Amino acid sequence: MLRTLDYRRPNYPHDTHPALVPGIGIDEQRRRYSVDKLVLIIAGVLTVAFVIWGLAAPEQVSSVADAAFTWVTFNISWLFNISAAIILVVMLGLAFSPYGRIPLGKDDEVPEFSTFAWISMLFAAGLGIGVLFFGPSEPLDYYTSPPPLTNEAETTEALHYSLGQTFYHWGFHAWAIYALVGGAVAYAAYRRGRVLLMSSIFRTLFGKRHTEGLAGQMVDIFAIIATLFGTAATVGIAAMQVQQGVTIVTGWGETGNTVLIAIIAVLTVGFILSAVSGVSRGIRYLSNINIVMTLGVVGLVFIAGPTLFLANLLPSGLMSYLGNMVDMMSRSASWGEETQEFQSWWTVYYWAWWMSWSPFVGIFIARISRGRSIRQFILGVITIPTLLLVISYGVLGGTAMWMRSEGYSGFEDDEDGSLALAPPEVFYTVIENLPVLANWVPVVSIAVLLVFAITALDSASTVMGMLSSRGSQSPRPLVVVFWGLVMTGIALVMLLLGDESALEGLQQLVIITAVPFALIILLIIVAWFRELQTDPRAIRLRYADRAMRNAVMDGVDRYGDNFALEVVPTEPGSGAGAVIDSAHADYTEWYQRTNEDGDPVGYNYETGEWGDGWDPATGEFKAVVAELDNDPKEPEGESPEGQKPSRG
Repeated sequence: MLRTLDYRRPNYPHDTHPALVPGIGIDEQRRRYSVDKLVLIIAGVLTVAFVIWGLAAPEQVSSVADAAFTWVTFNISWLFNISAAIILVVMLGLAFSPYGRIPLGKDDEVPEFSTFAWISMLFAAGLGIGVLFFGPSEPLDYYTSPPPLTNEAETTEALHYSLGQTFYHWGFHAWAIYALVGGAVAYAAYRRGRVLLMSSIFRTLFGKRHTEGLAGQMVDIFAIIATLFGTAATVGIAAMQVQQGVTIVTGWGETGNTVLIAIIAVLTVGFILSAVSGVSRGIRYLSNINIVMTLGVVGLVFIAGPTLFLANLLPSGLMSYLGNMVDMMSRSASWGEETQEFQSWWTVYYWAWWMSWSPFVGIFIARISRGRSIRQFILGVITIPTLLLVISYGVLGGTAMWMRSEGYSGFEDDEDGSLALAPPEVFYTVIENLPVLANWVPVVSIAVLLVFAITALDSASTVMGMLSSRGSQSPRPLVVVFWGLVMTGIALVMLLLGDESALEGLQQLVIITAVPFALIILLIIVAWFRELQTDPRAIRLRYADRAMRNAVMDGVDRYGDNFALEVVPTEPGSGAGAVIDSAHADYTEWYQRTNEDGDPVGYNYETGEWGDGWDPATGEFKAVVAELDNDPKEPEGESPEGQKPSRG
């Protein structure tokens, strides 16, 4: 042991060189969780005030939202386009860089879930309400009204480009955003031992004091607001789709806001029961069944629909996506007013929506990816859900376009020459034209959408509860229910603001509220890369590279071909770590173990024992420490008598 101490400086925490730290899991640290009153009050007051304002003066809110939306899309749309492109490039670069080998966990940690289970859960994350809503309607929209400066409507070129445009909005870029947020959160929690908060990512930028203070709280507030509006948009879309399904199943004809309000009420009651009664796990199991049922519907449409046509269209649509991706990324307001309008209602809306959803989805995929390398994580998150979406959207969208081209019932033009179908109607119209599915699929789709929406409410509210409870993984039920009620209130306001086209109200508010979070996401890139540079594995790689170069050059110079490598001491400033100040706080501060009050506590990395005898498995002090109670000098870091530290 004395030999290993010869080279170490006395100010290393726990007498451990930063290159030798194996990492720290979130469950190995000691902390107290409580409601963050500032985060809860500020985010809660702002969003509740919006709901009250929207219900009391919807016309006024609509006017303000429209003006803000117009300003954002004309002046800030470039930010979303650039951000999405940068994030995809950065994520792919990170995956194939040496940093890609760093695990999202400790050095010796194995993945928590098997590869098959992990892939299955990524499929679940990528499949949701959007499949039945946008899957058939978005490609059909691009087919009948192609993006400006692309193709003539309803041509072969438009057929393939419409799928490519749809895949562009739902594919690699969307999941790169999720991978950035999820990877950064997972790294902070499972490699650095911090809480599951968005603010935890920014420790290297803000410093510990400001991360746990106002700067970090503002990040979490913006994350809550973005998640609220992003998930509320999803709930609103589900309500619109369910409303259309109810109309078809009951034969009531046109239904107004009363039915929409009733559907929101059903979702709210279902969510509250899920949150407070302990049936959340059952709801999630039911959601998994829904995923199988949704894939089953897609499979049946493939079989009962134009199977040969779809089999040829899917790979062609995928190639159109890959071949036109750079061109689609280059589209912006500089291409003219029509392109600017298209970008506002489609591309910019999607980038804003994915950024709004990123705290929710990011934290979910972070929690299921512990122990995987950054490379595995990024490539898996970007490619696996995209593959699923290419298949499901290709089948549903391809069938809708085929039915339009073949003149099927329900796909006629309106009086003004545009497609008469509204987006919520397209899926049901496709099903009606496939008699083998017409009788029971609308009923099944209503149930699927309701459970998906309740699950989204439950999960997103839990994440917001975590963000407003200092990262507690079991936030108080009342806090969770509060955020769920606010979310359904926002969804209702969004739908009412849309008037004739409810989707417009959803789009406007998602884009407006996502602006500040777009800036935060770009800062995540900077913060995560700064942290990766001081990771123990990164330090070892830098040491190894320099040591190898020095040894080879010295060996060839002194002995020609006949030399071997040996580890020996060198003069200060000429060794493998000469370019690193290994005692600097950037390398050492993060692994200093502390008690619940933030006071330093000794820790032995070889045995895993705490200096004050605290046992992370039980959350209590070991019996051996009790023997020290007779000593008049209280051991450093020990909690006052009768108080047990909370579990980390």
